[in-house]
Amino acid sequence: MSGDGHDAGDRGALGQRLIELVNGYQISAAIGAIARLGVADALAGGPADLNALASRLGADARSLDRVVRLLTDVGLFERLDDGRVGLTALGELLREGVPGSARRGALVVSEEWHWRAYGHLVHSVQSGEPGFRQAHGCGFWDYLEQHPEAGTLINESMAAASSFIASALVRSHEFGSLQRVVDVGGGLGTLMRAVLDANPRAEGVVLDLPGVIGGTRARLEQWGLADRCRAVAGDFLEAVPTGGDAYVLSWILHDFDDDAAVRILSNCRRAMVDSGRLLAIELVAADDRRQLPPAFEWLVRTTDIEMLAVVGGRERTVAEYGELYAKAGLELARVVPLQPSAWSLMEGAPV
Repeated sequence: MSGDGHDAGDRGALGQRLIELVNGYQISAAIGAIARLGVADALAGGPADLNALASRLGADARSLDRVVRLLTDVGLFERLDDGRVGLTALGELLREGVPGSARRGALVVSEEWHWRAYGHLVHSVQSGEPGFRQAHGCGFWDYLEQHPEAGTLINESMAAASSFIASALVRSHEFGSLQRVVDVGGGLGTLMRAVLDANPRAEGVVLDLPGVIGGTRARLEQWGLADRCRAVAGDFLEAVPTGGDAYVLSWILHDFDDDAAVRILSNCRRAMVDSGRLLAIELVAADDRRQLPPAFEWLVRTTDIEMLAVVGGRERTVAEYGELYAKAGLELARVVPLQPSAWSLMEGAPV
């Protein structure tokens, strides 16, 4: 009798946990709504009365209170004894422009056009094709080209992520005598800025699609780097600028299947000087020899599902990247963790 009761209690707890996991999308949606409304930025000066906060943001106070209560439970907000609402350290990261800000990422993940891809995850599992194509009738990159607002949001989100990666890169890698650095798929130039600031004698080239590169040029001008860095429009699946002694691929290869990844690497190999280096920055999956902290492993696994559902790429192990490098005429010489981030730098050299 007691055994049956114990089993029933276990099943009840497990059932409750499963429901929490199933309803996890509600947390994502709530965070996206809070990010869109600018709640965290409105609380930058300190805790506020919720009714006054709702009025300031043009929100219904009762509805805002319901969302804030949920996100208080998961640690983004705190309720003071006088009823005011304030940000926790975690909630601070939803502010725009603060170090480590995740606001732009929260906006992307909670966009309706992004979510629709996950409604076709069964198709992805059955076919290996991204659900995004099933949802929209076109691939992810074609969609961004056809919808400039979505493209702008993606580029801004990637720029925020690049800022974090870039600071880890310049701390962990000595560019030394490398004089001409080509950032392949370099977006708005955030990573290149960090490289050039840390290496005053180096020059740079940022390559990205025509719809992106105008924003890159504007930022290079704003940063005073236009005389040291060119912004070039092009498609790295076709060709990359020649003559570089370092080619950087930051969070690029995981967006593509193996054939396309080898094509990108081969284009870089053909374009680089004989003493050149290929510097790929990626999340690297664990294998029998490489173990990751649990938080990093979770990030790799969830990002891998994003690649499956949305763009059609995948996360890979060091050995798998080594195979791609070899097919492109490169040797994977070393792997450098970009601490304290979850990313690693994989340095390749021409064979």
